[in-house]
Amino acid sequence: MARVRCITEMGMGVDVHGKDSTKAARRAVSDAIRHSSLGFFRMVGKTSADMFVDVTIGVPDPSTVDTAAVAKELPYGTVTVSAVKGGLEIPAESGGDSIIIANAAVVVSLDDGKAG
Repeated sequence: MARVRCITEMGMGVDVHGKDSTKAARRAVSDAIRHSSLGFFRMVGKTSADMFVDVTIGVPDPSTVDTAAVAKELPYGTVTVSAVKGGLEIPAESGGDSIIIANAAVVVSLDDGKAG
């Protein structure tokens, strides 16, 4: 089996107060998929359950992302989420709170149906 990339979506999410990387990551995934409607599955003999959805989240501190919570933003498919160093942290002027900006890449693939 080989996966064929069908869709790549990008998104950005922000947590303005609280330094919550998971909240920013969930918002980034929501942003990435919000304007998509994948209607081509029937044409290729597949359903939304056949999708493989690979999500990469970029945040300043990847260890603070709850990847299981982020995966719940995706309604279909076999979902994997990984967090990597990226995004942006903007410190508050007072030095207390920060703004966390997360970037998401959501890649949807299908099995090509060929024996490997």
